[in-house]
Parts: sequence; C-alpha cells; structure tokens
Amino acid sequence: MSIEPTTHPAATAGTVALGDLTVNRMAFGAMRLTGPGVIGEPDDPENAKAVLRRAVELGVNFIDTADSYGPEVNEQQIAEALHPYPDDLVIATKGGLTHERQGEWLRDGRPEHLRACCEASLRRLRVERIDLYQLHSVDPSVPLEESLGALTELQQEGKIRHIGLSNVDTRQLAQARNLTPIVSVQNRYNVADRHSEGVLEACEREGIAFLPWFPLGFGELTHGAGRIAEVALAHGVTRAQVALAWLLQRSPLMLVIPGTSSLEHLEEDVAAASLELSANEFADLSRTARAGL
Repeated sequence: MSIEPTTHPAATAGTVALGDLTVNRMAFGAMRLTGPGVIGEPDDPENAKAVLRRAVELGVNFIDTADSYGPEVNEQQIAEALHPYPDDLVIATKGGLTHERQGEWLRDGRPEHLRACCEASLRRLRVERIDLYQLHSVDPSVPLEESLGALTELQQEGKIRHIGLSNVDTRQLAQARNLTPIVSVQNRYNVADRHSEGVLEACEREGIAFLPWFPLGFGELTHGAGRIAEVALAHGVTRAQVALAWLLQRSPLMLVIPGTSSLEHLEEDVAAASLELSANEFADLSRTARAGL
C-alpha cells in the first residue's frame, strides 16, 4: 500500500531556492534511465521517456543528470522526452567526471575539458543556458580555482545560470564559496549513510540547497526488517517512502532526487512527499545505527 497521490504530489514537500530559482523539493534523478552500469541505452527507451514525462505530470520541476550518464545518453533522453521544456522545469547537469566503461569514473577538472562538456550539454539538452551546472567532482590534479574559473567564465558568457558542486567536503565547499557563488551541493547521503553530515550542516548555515545522491542507499533501505520497516508498516507505506520522508524532514534545504526506471516506483517515490513522520519516528530513525535499520 502506498500514499494516494494528489494532483501534484511533488509540490506537497514544499520548495527550495537555487539562487533566483525555486523548485519543488521532491525532484528526480535521471541516471537510472540509462543502460546497465550507467552505460548506453536502456532496454526500453520509450519507457525511459514515459518516466520523465510522468515525473513532470506529478509536479516534479527539477531533474538532475550529467554528461557522464550514458555517457551523453541521459541528457539526450531528457531532451527527446521533454523539449520544449515547461517554463518552471529546471534541468541540472554536471561535468568533470568521465565514464566510458562500467565501474570506471575518472575525474577531469581541466578548464578546457569543462568548457567542452558544458557546451556539448547545451547542444544535447537543446538549451542556450543551463540553469544549474555542477562540478561533478573536484579533480586533485587541477587547482579548484581553475576548474571553477572555467565555470565562472561560462556563467559570464550566459551559458550557465548557477553553479553547484558535487562530492565535496567542507573545506572544498568553503574554498569554492570564496571563488564564486555556490547555490547547491550534491553528496552521497541517506538515513543510513551520513558521512556528509558536516557538509549538510555547512549548507544549512549558508542557505545552500543540498541534493543527497543515493537517497535510498544501494537498495538496502528498500527491504528487510528494522525500524524503517516498522515505521513503514505503521503508516501503510513502503520502506523507500519512509527513507525519503526522513530526508525531507531532515532539512528544509534538502532537495531529494530519487531515481528509478519504473513508473510504479516513480509514483511511490513522489508520493513520499505527502508522508509526515512523527517526532518520535524521526528521532528514532535519526539515531538508529545502520545495522539496525
């Protein structure tokens, strides 16, 4: 049993600001629409487009992608499914990681590479300006000021509206903020994996949106026994919905981007925006060790 969606269920979780943009906090991560290992086309390309269209119908107005998803495939899927885009739809993409083989993600933060990535993303997404462009990962072989300098130049040229970061620590976030305005951070984070708690707290202090990737972990939060299962049973919902609701209640700056290639799971994920955990449930989940979830 899952929550019955309202007309636009994604909107029930409230909104968060990305600079001068405002988006619903229940969003969508498009990475899982690619083929196995985030390489190539999926087995059913039309289903991938249907999922994207349904997400927008449910009130999702923020979609996260990257040039390395596919690679290139994910951005092309979004354009094929949704262009011309609704006026309020924000598509965020990333550059700075390459992914040509399964399991191999390589950092490349060279200014010339980031410029080429951004301009190629503009063409694939069929836009003149990318609303949110995120540095996918800091490249230890390239000074951060050089990588962000390239994005700032692209911003000044009107090709990027806002700049975000991904996979950073608190020191890198502080360094970046001294170089250019940062409106978002995307790090791995969920109820069972809070390694980025310090980064989230820094974002809360500075009013920066926080996007938790792998909000359901590696799938371990969607099955099994434990406190999440107990809360799910009490509300008549799924474990995934409880894990997503916990994230939404954890911080008003949380912009949640669950991803799926299933229309059924998409409906369930977005409906989690309507689930309100009690204070005791939220506290229990917040202090429960990973092994006990």
